[in-house]
Amino acid sequence: MKHSNPWSVWTRYSVLPLIVISFWSRALIGWWCLVPGIGSILWMFFNPVFFNKPKSTKNWASKSVLGERVYRNRDNVEIPDIHKTPLYNILNTISFIGMVLSLWAIVYYSVWAAILGIALAYLGKSWYLDRMVWLYETMKDKDEKYRKWEY
Repeated sequence: MKHSNPWSVWTRYSVLPLIVISFWSRALIGWWCLVPGIGSILWMFFNPVFFNKPKSTKNWASKSVLGERVYRNRDNVEIPDIHKTPLYNILNTISFIGMVLSLWAIVYYSVWAAILGIALAYLGKSWYLDRMVWLYETMKDKDEKYRKWEY
């Protein structure tokens, strides 16, 4: 539940720009760029550890994380047909393309590729998370187990 803390969700959005800027700094500080770069990557993985369980899950960010949990559990608990869509894979692919473009921008110091890559990554991820909110809202009304997650 720590990961569903809105602060955890929103601060993870800082990771990709920090990684790009960190590794771009290699032109100025050489191998020392690994310190903020690796720090950013570690922040991405350990972020939920630094936040408490949210006081409430009645917000978009918390519901997006809860929706991801519902979606991962779809083999055990049936989700409605309207949520069985290739859109989720398409949005994750858009986000992945943005990540790859951002990595390319790091290697070639390309500002336009960094901006486009970060924008694509965040567009795909944010839209995906929005769909997860919708899925969670749908499922909490159908399954008591999921309703208990909201407080």
